Order: sequence, then structure tokens, then C-alpha cells
Amino acid sequence: MTNSAPALEPVLDTLDRSVDASVDRLFALLRIRSISTDPAYADECRAAAQWLADDLASIGFDASVRDTKGHPMVVAHHEGSSDDAPHVLFYGHYDVQPVDPLELWDDDPFDPKVKTVDGTKVISARGASDDKGQLMTFVEACRAYKAVHGALPCRVTILFEGEEESGSPSLKPFLEAHADELKADVALVCDTSMWNAETPAISGSLRGLTGDEITVRAADRDLHSGHFGGAAANPLHILSAILAAMHDETGRVTIPHFYDGVEEVPAQQLESWKALGMTDEAFLGEIGLKHPSGERGRSVLELTWARPTAEVNGMIGGYTGEGFKTVIPATASAKVSFRLVAGQDPQAIRDNFRAFVRERVPADCSVAFAEHGASPALVLSADAPAVLAAKAALSDEWPKPAAVIGMGGSIPIVGDFKAMLGMDSLLVGFALSDDRIHSPNEKYNLASFTKGQRSWARILDALASK
Repeated sequence: MTNSAPALEPVLDTLDRSVDASVDRLFALLRIRSISTDPAYADECRAAAQWLADDLASIGFDASVRDTKGHPMVVAHHEGSSDDAPHVLFYGHYDVQPVDPLELWDDDPFDPKVKTVDGTKVISARGASDDKGQLMTFVEACRAYKAVHGALPCRVTILFEGEEESGSPSLKPFLEAHADELKADVALVCDTSMWNAETPAISGSLRGLTGDEITVRAADRDLHSGHFGGAAANPLHILSAILAAMHDETGRVTIPHFYDGVEEVPAQQLESWKALGMTDEAFLGEIGLKHPSGERGRSVLELTWARPTAEVNGMIGGYTGEGFKTVIPATASAKVSFRLVAGQDPQAIRDNFRAFVRERVPADCSVAFAEHGASPALVLSADAPAVLAAKAALSDEWPKPAAVIGMGGSIPIVGDFKAMLGMDSLLVGFALSDDRIHSPNEKYNLASFTKGQRSWARILDALASK
């Protein structure tokens, strides 16, 4: 570990002395039932936005609640310690998932508590990890810096949205309307995880996403399978054959041009992932599986972080109710998603997939498609100054050095920041894989909350010094 800069030490000391007060503030936010997907909680979503704006204003931010067609945004600005201080945009979301099924919670999901679970102190509540606890780590770091120095080391803009858990319908229009106000040198995104409880992580890549829905139609109505079976086309058979044909026996996707632009992971990067010690058994064991099903000869980390996929997410057709009904359905549908890596064009993937499907639909049948979003993959250079600064800062705080990892999922806001505001994003979060986000009994380790605050103070200091 390196020695902290003199300006940083009193900030870290202040954070350590203020843990109880910071937990109290987080609890106040967690008590607000800001469930964005349910219109019944619209007032609570606005209350959460106002609470955050008021809290940021109390530490010197120019903060306001901004109306949208949906739930409001919170935007706040604070000058840096000097005119040439770097400008960062910090993003988080104050909305939470619904709590159903309520009977599976050990406690009221909106009555936060600090509990000891298997010897570890955790904060238990809906939103504790996703994302109120995470965003408040950054706010608390700013609060401590202001308390000690009367200023922040970087120029800081904060954007908190209230619709992340319901598809972010207002976000792109808001970014378009306020691009000049929100553009910064780098975006900081906290909605991510650590590698493990002792190892912080920077997410250096995100897979992109293309989603499509297919509906195959044959006859003009459902048919009696005795009268027409063997003579009439069955859309379920047709669709099943098409979906099965998307992969060969080695797990590779067979759609023409699917791998155009896809490059192999550099050997050095593969070695660094191998050093993380993740085995097939460890990765799949917690979900009751043993053997990877993707492209043969690749590790689970390479498969989930650096290789594209074609997945069937749902399929329906015919009679699926109780009992039995012998019909040949008129239609069958499937939802298919493609996780993409750097070099792949989301629209080209959609076009090639649709051509692949059309070639396999019989002449007297038809197929229709419905789009379900598209975003490119993103890769942040491991040698980028912001990454190097954050990696060193995190390694100074946690027991083990920070890892630069990939993410198998997609965070559309990161793509929006790049495409609309021209900014790269630094993805640093302190959640753990067992935080039960979106599930009953969501939690956030108390150490994630307290050391997360210290980590952001270190990162701000490092970014200002680079």
C-alpha cells in the first residue's frame, strides 16, 4: 500500500468518526418506498428525489429536482478546489424494485436494520445495495471532504435518476436536453460489484445487447391435432428448429457474420483472469450446475465477459394451461437476446438474425419481429489514466489489490454517456454477489458502506492528482 496524500488522511479520519451519522442518513433514505414501476409510489419517488437534493444542498451542492414525463431526476453541481480540477459526473439511481413476495422477508423491507449474519454486519432493507447504499457512499465521501477542506478536489456533477428499475424511459431525453450541463471528463458509475469481500473491482468492459421477439404464424386458427396433425405446419416445430439451429455442436453461434469484428482476448488478459482463481465448479456450483454450455475450450470468465451469446429467453405457443388440449397452434413466439462484445454492430446482429430466421420459415407460413432494444459493448482501456488512478486508490483501501474485471451484463447508461456525451465511464461499486438484489432480504455489508465511502474519497483525491 502507498501512503495517502496529506490532504486525504483527515478526510478518512472524518469518515471513520462519522459512521453512525452516515448510517442514520442512509436509513432515512431507505425508509422511503421509492418503487418506480408501481404508480402507487410516485409520491414516494418524488420524496426520495427531494430528500437527496436537500441532503446535497446541505453540503454545498447546487442541487435541484428536475421533472420528467416520469419520475424526477436529481441534478447537483459543485466546483472543484481549482479552476483546472478534473470534472466528474457521478451517476446512481434512487428507485428500487418491488418487494414482493413480502412474506419471504425476515423484516419490513422499508424498516432498515444493521444485523449480524454469519458473523458479518449487514444493512438489511430494499435498496440497501441496489442502489441507495451505493450512491450514498459517494455522497458521504463528498460530505467528509467538504467538512475537512471546505471544497472538493474535483469538480463534481451528480445525476440521480428514479426509473432505472423500470427501464429508464426518461433518461435519454433528459441527457439530450441537458447534454451541455452534464458533460464531464469522466463518468463514475456505482451500480456494480466487488470481485469478493476483500477484493475491490473496476469493471473494464460491458457486453452489449440486442433483443428481438419472433412470431411464426401458420394456419389461420388453432387446429385439431387429430384432424390436421401430420398435414398442417406446426409453428412450434418450426420455431424450435430455428432456435436449435442457432448453435452448432461446439456451442458456437451459426448465424452468418455473427462473429464479424470479434477479436480473441489477449493472452495477458486471459492470464490475469485466470489468476482470479474462478473455476467452472465454483462459478456454476452455486446455481446447481457443473459444466459450461457455451463455446468449448473457454473459461467461464471468458465466456461471460468476452464472448458473444445467443440466448432464448422465453418461448410460448399453443395450450399451456392446466390439463391437456390437443391443438396445433396457429402461432408460436420466442424472445431472443444477444449479448455482444467489442467489434459487433447491434443492428447488424439483428438484421443477420432476422435473415437467418426468414430462410427457415416455410413458404406458406409467415414471421413477424418486434425489437427490444440494442446497445453496443463497451471496453475501457486498462491503461486509461482514470483506471490506473482508481486501481491504485482502491488497492490502498482494501485488503487485496483491485482487479480489473469484465461484466457479462449490460448497463445502457454507460453506452448513453459514451454515445451522447462523449464520456468514458469508470465503474466502481461495492456490492457483493450475495446481496440478494431484486430479491427478499436484500442486504449491503456494513464494510461495503463504510469502506466504500473511504474508497470514493481516495478515488476523488487520486483523480485530482493525476
